[in-house]
Amino acid sequence: MENWSVDEVCNWLIQRNLGELVPKFREEEVSGAALLALNDRMVQQLVKKIGHQAVLMGLINKYQQQKSGLESLTYCCETASPEFPEVISGKNLKSIFARYKTLQWASSYALPDFPYDVKCILAEKKCPEHSMRIRIIEFLQADMTKYLEGSLYPNSQQYNIVVSALLQAYPFLDEDGNGFLLWKRALKDRFKYVRRPIEDDEQVLRNKCKFGNRRGQTRKSSFAENKPGEVQVQGQEEPVHLEGNVMGAHIKWLNQEYMKTQRNWEEVDKRMNVTIEIRRKIISDKAPLKDILRLFPFLRCPYQLFREFQLLTHMDIYKKTVEILEIYSEIILSLYVVKHNPINIMLQENLKRHTEEDVLKYMKMTAACLLLPDVFGDDSSLFAAVNEEVKVVTPVLEVKNPFNVNSCKFTLYIEREELAQLDNCTMALAALVAAFHVFDIPCPQRIHRTLNFLESLVFEVRSP
Repeated sequence: MENWSVDEVCNWLIQRNLGELVPKFREEEVSGAALLALNDRMVQQLVKKIGHQAVLMGLINKYQQQKSGLESLTYCCETASPEFPEVISGKNLKSIFARYKTLQWASSYALPDFPYDVKCILAEKKCPEHSMRIRIIEFLQADMTKYLEGSLYPNSQQYNIVVSALLQAYPFLDEDGNGFLLWKRALKDRFKYVRRPIEDDEQVLRNKCKFGNRRGQTRKSSFAENKPGEVQVQGQEEPVHLEGNVMGAHIKWLNQEYMKTQRNWEEVDKRMNVTIEIRRKIISDKAPLKDILRLFPFLRCPYQLFREFQLLTHMDIYKKTVEILEIYSEIILSLYVVKHNPINIMLQENLKRHTEEDVLKYMKMTAACLLLPDVFGDDSSLFAAVNEEVKVVTPVLEVKNPFNVNSCKFTLYIEREELAQLDNCTMALAALVAAFHVFDIPCPQRIHRTLNFLESLVFEVRSP
């Protein structure tokens, strides 16, 4: 590969269903040597989609690891001698061949032959429904277990190899550029689900004992059934251990208070402060969103979402967002790039029907908010669904009747589930930016410039 020409690199990309990268690679004159020298930053500049970035880096890393693994094996075997038997015996030999076996597994892996119904769905080249995604994950898990000779503990590299193979064969599964992370998480969760009821597998028992699980213990699934001081989060191998009964009592109180119509907000603030450490750990461990909200339902409230953002960043995001829209709304609406945009046309039609200054200002700020992705050439469907159904899994706004003061509706969605109702465009925009930070969600590449612009103003990093 080191001696490949630019044309040979381009042919290699086409063979791996990365043909749309060819023009950029030709423009930048990426030869074989240059390809192997690429780092993460270079790949991000060359490739727009996160899924393609992951696949490309995976292929490069696989080649380099195979090469280094074979070189290490050859070197050790050649240098072994009767004078130094320890070089090629015992743990060293076992480690070398274990690594070489992993490399062989990686180079030989091929996707399983999916059942007929799955093949039919994949042939349509559309993202499958939830039930069909589960079917695909089940077959991948079973196939990986076969390759792993019965082991239920793949390593991160093996997860990457399988998911990369899936997205190479079916690029349309790389939904919104975030498919790689979502499919990998689903596959890992499937292995955890399979391991849970097993009580007689030596490797499973060894890992359970390592994390304090006792033989014969059944796993509790609901908060109410957990031991005092423990909280079970779906997708995590063990319950989160809290400090005695205190933290569990705080979370229980928050859940009970959330069900009330009249809430003690001062006490809510105090208990959210006390539980922030365990909350951040659960979020950083990539627990499912529904479990995070089950434990801390007040994160559905815009006020608490903004407050959480402020605890993390020491910034009042709502106040900053008001300032941003007031300063930039007129500038955005005057740009030629949005002159013929349907949102702008809708705005101009509605401006003619009103004379009140407050109403006119509200409508202009709403339009400026919705036009932001178009200003930066981003994908507006990853930012807001205006009078349409939400179709993306990353944080996005659902907006109904944006210029009707009496019937407009702003809603924040994550993973196609409603998170919070917002009062106006300013609150909606602040909630959207806050959600990426609070729930530690990677920003999709196709909306990156818009969110980077907003964050640079919120954090006062630079002049945009």
